[in-house]
Amino acid sequence: MLDRFASLTTAHVADGCVRAGVPVRCGPAGMRPVVGDRVAGRVAPARHVGSVDVFLEAYERAKPGDVLVVDNGGRVDESCAGDLAVLEAKAAGLSGVVIWGLHRDTADVRAIGLPVFSLGSLPTGPLRLDPRPSDALDSARFGEWTVTPDDIVFGDDDGVLFVPSAQLDAVLGHAETIRDTERRQADRIRSGETLRDQLRFAEFLERRRERPDLTLREHLRAIGGAIEV
Repeated sequence: MLDRFASLTTAHVADGCVRAGVPVRCGPAGMRPVVGDRVAGRVAPARHVGSVDVFLEAYERAKPGDVLVVDNGGRVDESCAGDLAVLEAKAAGLSGVVIWGLHRDTADVRAIGLPVFSLGSLPTGPLRLDPRPSDALDSARFGEWTVTPDDIVFGDDDGVLFVPSAQLDAVLGHAETIRDTERRQADRIRSGETLRDQLRFAEFLERRRERPDLTLREHLRAIGGAIEV
């Protein structure tokens, strides 16, 4: 999985989901890497309620290569993970930390080097301790989605998204096909052949005059284009 994602982007994976008929489950806009530019691994969920012990317990359960996925409800009034939580994740063999919320200790987190994604940073940690739900380590909310250890998380400079592990091979297969097609298209643009020519855009406009309901997506599928999926 990691080897296959190394030559893909989250955009490729999202388009692969569309081609495979799998819901596209992106994290909220604004999710960006704090350190490292890529992450991929099985979800190790943790619902944060104000105390770091839920992370430590998640590490006890996690397998090497998993990614801690923290549900802090997207809160922007507190940070929920800092350098010690990230350092312990690295010691536990995790491949990254992805937070629906904020982090702190940015300089130290960057020095640790483990990939971390979050919505941003804030100096203060939690000033609360809420009741912990019984399923705090079974699933995590991430924006509008609920993710579990049956999901794989991918992240890069565009953000993060989640793919069910049962559909992973199909999604990545489509993503690789799209990647290869788009690379060929880009090479042809650089060689002087415009994208409009490649996609026979003038032909599309002519056909649309005859059939006003024709969409670019239908046209591209008919000619094997990959940009509109």
